[in-house]
Amino acid sequence: MRSFLLTLGSVVLTTAVIGNAYYQKKQFYPSVVYLTKSNPSMAIIYLQAFVFVILMGKLMRKVFFGQLRAAEMEHLIERSWYAVTETCLAFTVFRDDFSPKFVALFTLLLFLKCFHWLAEDRVDYMERSPVISYLFHVRVIALLLLLGFLDYAFVAHAYHTTLTKGASV
Repeated sequence: MRSFLLTLGSVVLTTAVIGNAYYQKKQFYPSVVYLTKSNPSMAIIYLQAFVFVILMGKLMRKVFFGQLRAAEMEHLIERSWYAVTETCLAFTVFRDDFSPKFVALFTLLLFLKCFHWLAEDRVDYMERSPVISYLFHVRVIALLLLLGFLDYAFVAHAYHTTLTKGASV
């Protein structure tokens, strides 16, 4: 219920902000310029993006894990506290590169780290459990293949970016 209200509230706010911008400017390009130059409008759009990330996480959790066990949820919360603290410290180091793209990539990094942790816990559970269903195997293999592909893609992108633009920070 809480996530539904958060989603509904962010969709209503985003619709109001975009509708207001279009009502004031009457054309697409001036509306987009207005939205990107207005700090409150960008804050609403960032909130909508964050809600979208949360919803994608819930969907992926349902697809790849079904219901999380209590131990998995506890490990995820415990690890997340440390990851968020490390991220805040990293933001102080990389403050010169602070941009929406940078924040989006850090959010994606935390998102993928959470699924790596959950996959690790699920494989650990699989090693200790005597009876594992076929669906369980399919879910774990699909998740590991997806995470492996995404890891490869991001490392390849980082390598290519470093070669073309040079090392930064």
